[in-house]
Amino acid sequence: MNKQPIEQAHDADLRLSKVALQRAARQAHELARKTGTSVVVSRSGIVEYLSPQAVPPGQRVQESAPPYIDKK
Repeated sequence: MNKQPIEQAHDADLRLSKVALQRAARQAHELARKTGTSVVVSRSGIVEYLSPQAVPPGQRVQESAPPYIDKK
């Protein structure tokens, strides 16, 4: 497994994937606000349902990385 930061990837699609995922998350939160539905996120391996009112417009939600275990 490559342990370099994704921002240093040689492949442009991979390098920009983090930005694309953040943009998709913002769009999902905006759609949830417009439709009055919850957004499902996983934090530390626990599934949570965020109500549209839980996140003010424009505020970024940063989900923490799950506790993966290296199986080597």
